Amino acid sequence: MKNFLIPTTLKDDTISAVKSAISQAKKTECEIVLMMVSETPDSFSSSHFLREMRTGLTKSQEEVLETCRYMIDHTKNCKIKIHNQYGLSLPIFRRIIENFSVKLVILPYSYKQETKRIHQYLVQLAGNQKCPILHLGNEQFKEDFTKALYIENSSANMHVKDVQQFLSNNFSYEIVSQASKTEDYENIAPLSEAISKYEIDLLVETRKGEKIKFKKVKKQNINEKLGLPVLSLYEELV
Repeated sequence: MKNFLIPTTLKDDTISAVKSAISQAKKTECEIVLMMVSETPDSFSSSHFLREMRTGLTKSQEEVLETCRYMIDHTKNCKIKIHNQYGLSLPIFRRIIENFSVKLVILPYSYKQETKRIHQYLVQLAGNQKCPILHLGNEQFKEDFTKALYIENSSANMHVKDVQQFLSNNFSYEIVSQASKTEDYENIAPLSEAISKYEIDLLVETRKGEKIKFKKVKKQNINEKLGLPVLSLYEELV
């Protein structure tokens, strides 16, 4: 059983994330967990606390949720679960991953653009888990990915064959090209050429756990510059 966790604020691209999860399931049994996080209300009054927790959805959010439910209802092998989380910490997030037996976290592009601290915190917490993360791009959704470009981290001391073996065991992606990782990706022309030449539809990179920091100026990453989805693999897992 392959379960998926999708952090969401129910923007339109949540639908793309659910489509991606359905595609990744490959007709095997799966549960797709849509997780919405909120800050814990700062109140000593239990009645006020409960009132704050009952936050209704907007009409557009309800429409997105209804569309997701409709897709799952018409996909025999998949189930959907809505998880509302109030307050977040590393132990809580780790427990969520374990309790739902999550095999892949799917991050919609819109979620990473959220400015609330708790959403930024969740993205960083996810990066410190061993679970693979699929960062969706900002381009038009493609239901499945086949050809991957491996962004090699020179400090990882990891051979492309090891990464391909992990992909073959867990996904259906084939690495058809590779490139060296740079800090800023200012010159993306070589990457763009490789993407065009080999018809790349997915980038693959590895990551290490990092200290959580909140920066005032957000740095644009390769996922945002090229618009393609990025599969991020925790190095120890590979």
